[in-house]
Amino acid sequence: MRELAKIVGISNPYLSQIERGVRAPSDAVLEAIAETLDISSDELYKMAGFVERPKSSADESADLAAAIEAADELTASQRRAMLEIYRGFLDANIVRRSRAE
Repeated sequence: MRELAKIVGISNPYLSQIERGVRAPSDAVLEAIAETLDISSDELYKMAGFVERPKSSADESADLAAAIEAADELTASQRRAMLEIYRGFLDANIVRRSRAE
C-alpha cells in the first residue's frame, strides 16, 4: 500500500481511507490509481462497485446540495464536509441496493 501510494503521489493514510470507504477519491486520484494498476478508470470504478445515480435521485441531490451551499450559518469547510458526507451516504446506499439486486 505504501508503495502504491508513493507511485500514485498520495499519502498512505489517504489511500487507506479510500480503501476503507472513508473518503471518496477525486477523479484525478482515481485516474492515477487506474494508470498505476494498468487498467482503465471505468474498470476501476466497476471493480470498486460504483454505479451511476438514478436521474430522480440526482435532481433531489442537487436541491439539497444547493441548500447546503446557501447555508450562511456554516463555514465553507463545514459545507464541503456536509456535502462529502451526504454524497458518500448516497453512493454507499446505491452500491448496497445494486448488490442486493
